[in-house]
Amino acid sequence: MKQAKVINETEMKRLLAVIEAGKHSARNRCAVMLSYLAGMRVGEIAALTIGDVFDGDGNVRDQIHLKASYTKGGHSRTVFVGKKLHKELTLYKCALPELSGAPKPLILTQKRSAFSANTLCQLFGELYRKAGIDGASSHSGRRSF
Repeated sequence: MKQAKVINETEMKRLLAVIEAGKHSARNRCAVMLSYLAGMRVGEIAALTIGDVFDGDGNVRDQIHLKASYTKGGHSRTVFVGKKLHKELTLYKCALPELSGAPKPLILTQKRSAFSANTLCQLFGELYRKAGIDGASSHSGRRSF
């Protein structure tokens, strides 16, 4: 199987411009940045809850603890949140309806439910296609990281 394309800086700018011009830009940008800036798999991104990323006061956590049920190998791991990702997540927080209450998905569909890994994978593919980036897939952000 061919490996996913590594995204260069020019392609990333083009992808972000496509995201900005489309619907649900804050959500889509957050999902792409979690892949590109944290090296997370699409299934891990789809499984994230608001509480995984934000603390009780609504601040971005310094680390995201991925539960074993989120990861490919079934082993929990920690993702460190760098300055760029921290900034992206802080911006995304403004687009969220509320941060408290029952565990809610971080990335929501139009119907306000959690994405499945497959559906989020299709969204990534559509975004890359619209940006004209051939050979890119949902794994491209992770490979670029």
